[in-house]
Amino acid sequence: MAKSIRELFDLSGKTAIVTGGSRGIGKEMAEGLAEAGASLTLCARRQEWLDETIKEFTERGFEVHGRLADVAKPDEVQSLVDETLARSGRIDILVNNAGISWGAMPEDMPLEKWQMVLDVNLTGCFLMAQAVGREMLKHGSGSIINIASISGITSSANGPFYTGYVASKAGLIGLTRELAASWGRKGIRVNAIAPGFFHSRLADSVIDIYETSIQENNVIPRVGREGELKGTVVFLASEASSYVTGQTIVVDGGMTV
Repeated sequence: MAKSIRELFDLSGKTAIVTGGSRGIGKEMAEGLAEAGASLTLCARRQEWLDETIKEFTERGFEVHGRLADVAKPDEVQSLVDETLARSGRIDILVNNAGISWGAMPEDMPLEKWQMVLDVNLTGCFLMAQAVGREMLKHGSGSIINIASISGITSSANGPFYTGYVASKAGLIGLTRELAASWGRKGIRVNAIAPGFFHSRLADSVIDIYETSIQENNVIPRVGREGELKGTVVFLASEASSYVTGQTIVVDGGMTV
């Protein structure tokens, strides 16, 4: 007998790692997973943000732990994974959300800034997926969700111009597809979410410039609202999406239509 819809979306007993999970859309997606029943390990690079989110989530009754980690550093990635395994015994869900950006015209992009963005946004996601994937392979199951961006799909002559970020997110969409193909027959699903414009520390400087244009041109004429990514991440993390892999789900109010 097929499971009920509540059972399909239930994440009780599941363990999730969310990188960049202390603020913005990372925190929102972590909240969604916890509300669906998952226990959380959040990683971030700033202790004060991590402590604040862990305190808030704990007061709401969520099972949550935190660790400082730079996903571009393999030793820190492995320590994060090892600590989560020591506590929970397995990892069922990985949300690769940690990301940075650097705005510059291509002719002016400093190589070190290009490398910095690629190291976190693309190599960091690979390192996390590799370390977690090795553990998921032992159990023959797991869901990896990479947070890409519509900037990995489309660009505009009117900007914003952030070459490294765009390249990293386009690369992440390709990485998602390849990991799905590599691990699908071994029980691991890998998908991506490509958000449009949502308010966050990373995006707000750009949104302030382009919000009027978004209101004029978007199919849904506004910036994304808080909470509008939670449903997508829970869907991809849960059995509700058990026949979905290698896909990039765009959540952009129709901007890329």
